[in-house]
Amino acid sequence: MKKAVVLLSGGLDSAVTLYYARDKGYDCHAVMFDYGQRHGRELLCAEKIAKACGASIKLVRLELPWKGSSLVDDKAPIPSGRSSREIKEGGIPSTYVPARNTIFLSIAASYAESIRASAIFIGAHTEDSSGYPDCRAEYLESFGKVVATGTKLGLENKLKLEFPLIRKKKAEIIELGRGLGVPFENTWSCYKGADGPCGTCDSCVLRAKGFKEAGMEDPAVERT
Repeated sequence: MKKAVVLLSGGLDSAVTLYYARDKGYDCHAVMFDYGQRHGRELLCAEKIAKACGASIKLVRLELPWKGSSLVDDKAPIPSGRSSREIKEGGIPSTYVPARNTIFLSIAASYAESIRASAIFIGAHTEDSSGYPDCRAEYLESFGKVVATGTKLGLENKLKLEFPLIRKKKAEIIELGRGLGVPFENTWSCYKGADGPCGTCDSCVLRAKGFKEAGMEDPAVERT
């Protein structure tokens, strides 16, 4: 059975990507990252999602001592109360973690080669990027070339980077996940580390918009 390494944060998009990869016939190996994020609760959700999907789990702990993002610096304010339009037009927010996806994908590529996986999956998509430069199609296409030219399996044409959600809207991702049986109640999107979603950070706003457009109630919000 062909193997895939799937970046799993515990959020909605990465959960859908994991279930998508499984649906495509891959034996999935989820890799999670503890990088000191304020919303560390997402790691507990990621573990539940991986187990429900039957994926193996690998947790990687990193330290970013230079901070550089409100997601890893609890003294920095997280943007809140913005509309989806303001988020879209607001440029790169303080929640951007410098070069995060480059770090994560590099580690995922190493992991993939070590287990001879044939694909690496990431759930990034443009609409949810809030201006993040490493959530754009151009970036992922470029990193796909890094995998193809900078790894042994890539040179042998045996390893590729997959980003199936990149051009989908949040509502479309939710609809896809519903069809795949993703346990949305176990996902976590809020940037703040509270007991329940704040409902006002950029991630909460975009998630709520997506469920509304998909004509669904958000089970994670209902649960809390």
